[in-house]
Amino acid sequence: MAGVTRNRTRRAGALGGTLGVLMAANVLNNRVARRWAPLTSAVATGALVLVARREGITWRELGFRRACAGALTGGALAAGVAAVYAAGVAHPRTRVLFHDERALALSRRRVLEEALVQVPFGTVLLEEVGFRGVLPALLGRSLPPRAAVAASAALFGLWHVLPAMDMAGANPALGRLTAGETPAEAGDPVEPGRPVQAGRAQAGRGVQTGGPVQDGRPEAGRPAETGRLVAGTVASTAVAGLAFHALRHRAGLLAPALLHLATNSLGYAAARVGRRLDQPSRGSARPVR
Repeated sequence: MAGVTRNRTRRAGALGGTLGVLMAANVLNNRVARRWAPLTSAVATGALVLVARREGITWRELGFRRACAGALTGGALAAGVAAVYAAGVAHPRTRVLFHDERALALSRRRVLEEALVQVPFGTVLLEEVGFRGVLPALLGRSLPPRAAVAASAALFGLWHVLPAMDMAGANPALGRLTAGETPAEAGDPVEPGRPVQAGRAQAGRGVQTGGPVQDGRPEAGRPAETGRLVAGTVASTAVAGLAFHALRHRAGLLAPALLHLATNSLGYAAARVGRRLDQPSRGSARPVR
């Protein structure tokens, strides 16, 4: 009996430590030291893997398997994301959804840094290992498998509260769409190609899911709209977490990681191309840097 109690206490401590590491990394990456997110996330990922391995969780349980299948599946899904983004940017009615000041306020050099460094190492690495590898495995020691996956997906949704608050000001059209409005309702009030106002524009590690990296935050909309946006983002990212875990279960951790990377990093290219397409009819728009 004493041994069972010790095991439960140890598992609770491991889970509590994992959640603590994730909470600290979330605040650091979104509010305190945004530019240092790759380093913070790398350290946090290492800590999570260490906790999992000390609990006897194997590499296979963490999702480090089927690399070839993961690369093929993830690559195909990434190509699909690129095709969807291209179609969305090409159509004027959906192009406004890609107008994100967190991407448009950046220089070309900073865009490359965000897409090639901040997103893969500051966002994708920690989120995939943490929410598709370590958390489901730890929770699975105390919960049925489906409940463990659902709990991990719910925590993944809550992880996006701070980024959702930033998106409320940086991408109003996508924010309203996430909050439940139709594409027409979300797109009509937003003026595409709008120049950035001083002190408002922010840059993020992901156009849709990453947080800002410059000082301050974008100006948010009305509290009710921001609340709907946050709730919609939490719900949609929780559902995405379930889909990503199913993908990880079938093809290993690399498959959802590549899809996640494409979703975030290609958003920068989509935002820049969208602004270029808007500029010929808007002589006052600021030139692309």
